[in-house]
Amino acid sequence: MDRGVAVVLTAAVGGLIALQAPVNSLLGQRVGTVAAAVVSFALGTIALAGIAVLSGGLGKLGEVRSVPWYYLVGGLLGAAYVTCVLVTVRSLGAGGVTAATIAGQLTMSLVVDQLGILGVAQKPITVSRAAGVALLVVGTFLVVRE
Repeated sequence: MDRGVAVVLTAAVGGLIALQAPVNSLLGQRVGTVAAAVVSFALGTIALAGIAVLSGGLGKLGEVRSVPWYYLVGGLLGAAYVTCVLVTVRSLGAGGVTAATIAGQLTMSLVVDQLGILGVAQKPITVSRAAGVALLVVGTFLVVRE
């Protein structure tokens, strides 16, 4: 995929993520926080299964039994995020949740890059990369302060 197209597509879907927390929070107010997370993941699972079928099947799904355990934590990490923002969006707002999420993501991604873990090529934390995180932290503070 062209790099420019990848950036635009990722930014567009990232914009949709900003809607996820308030939508799930509304659902959580009606059915309960954990129940809302379950419904969210159930519908997401159904959608992904449909996409998989339409795109040629589930590949080598049987191989999942032989992968290292840490390959399987992605769903748990997603569940932790969805459950957390169901609650925090009520006090932080959509902008605050999104800002804090992105600041946390970028901070952790720099650590992953620095260590070269989880199949990612090692890339050192430079002054400019650290400054980018610092600016995001300041931006997050400005978004969430009352």
